[in-house]
Amino acid sequence: MASLKTILLGALGLVPEVLGAKLLAAHYTGKIYSLSFDGKGRNATLVTKSSIAGCGTLPAWLHVDAGGSVVYCVDEDWNGSGMLASYSVGVDGSLKQTGQAVTAGASVHGTPYAGDRFIATVEYDPSTLTTYELPLASTSAVLQKQKFNMTAPGPNARQNAPHPHAAQLDPTGKHLIVPDLGADLIRVFSIDSSTGELTVCAPGVADPGDGPRHGTWWAPKANSTEGQMLYTVNELGNSVTAWTVSYPESGCMKLDKKQTLSTYAAGTTAPTGSKAAEVHVAGNFLYAANRADQTFGAQNDSLAIYSIDGETGAIKWLEATPAHAWFPRTFSINKAGDLVAVGGQTSSNVAIIARDVQTGKLGDVVANVNIATPGRPQEEDGLSTVVWVE
Repeated sequence: MASLKTILLGALGLVPEVLGAKLLAAHYTGKIYSLSFDGKGRNATLVTKSSIAGCGTLPAWLHVDAGGSVVYCVDEDWNGSGMLASYSVGVDGSLKQTGQAVTAGASVHGTPYAGDRFIATVEYDPSTLTTYELPLASTSAVLQKQKFNMTAPGPNARQNAPHPHAAQLDPTGKHLIVPDLGADLIRVFSIDSSTGELTVCAPGVADPGDGPRHGTWWAPKANSTEGQMLYTVNELGNSVTAWTVSYPESGCMKLDKKQTLSTYAAGTTAPTGSKAAEVHVAGNFLYAANRADQTFGAQNDSLAIYSIDGETGAIKWLEATPAHAWFPRTFSINKAGDLVAVGGQTSSNVAIIARDVQTGKLGDVVANVNIATPGRPQEEDGLSTVVWVE
């Protein structure tokens, strides 16, 4: 909560940056940037306020806690040693490092769990899921490491080994899912909240060659698991999959695959080299990012929009809309649901796009800012992630 001094100064118009919306963007040059978004419509501005290092050489993913006060960062460094870092968020959105632990590197995603007492990360090429106790410190050690294996390669050339791409909590906080691009699985783990130990459950099985990357949750009623759905984005299949989620009285959460739709309109083939990247839900709408399709012109890729049936959770293609970014590896929807921040990895920009909360459709770009240096097409450089801090 803002201090009385901040509130009074804000009322006098002396600290407008404090009252503006805050975002964070990580870049593969090794820094995390604090951004400030102010105003509406044509008067909106998006500016870089500060930056900080401390998350290794390739900060790949940022997780902001529910209160918007703590940020965790994972390092994708491929040279055998990485960093896992934590930061506190100041009233102006600036970051202060609060913890740092040495890792084996190659982490692409991470999330705290069990009341933020532990954190889980996934490592793409090492094919591992790794956990640590919080808070982070120089003495932090691995709590648990799961090494994934396959009996045979998948149908896609990139499926030579398991490639876990995300670690995400289910809505109950009692299970962790790990979409595995290499093994075509949604791995499921139950959580021992007292020890942080993860126990393997039966996975959800994707279609061969789908390559699931990330997931997002939806339910017809707030704060209820009745009718719970999981939607995953499939990088290799350029598609999204709808899964029903059930919770037996005892034992593990269960996933059942119900529907898979392309991230392109019916009758349209995904352009060569395109790769679906990220997926989010807002209201009864689902959004997925397509990288390197340039559907809307040179260096302007697309976001796919689907409507969600409010009773069944079934999805239906709505439309494609400009991402206003090249290689949109990341995007984030604010809590009000009226703004979408899209991060272009290769274009290394953050574009703020208006969203109609009733129709789910995206409108004009209301603000845009370039971050550090542009990336190279299909390379591990440029902007890695963007997230609202609320």
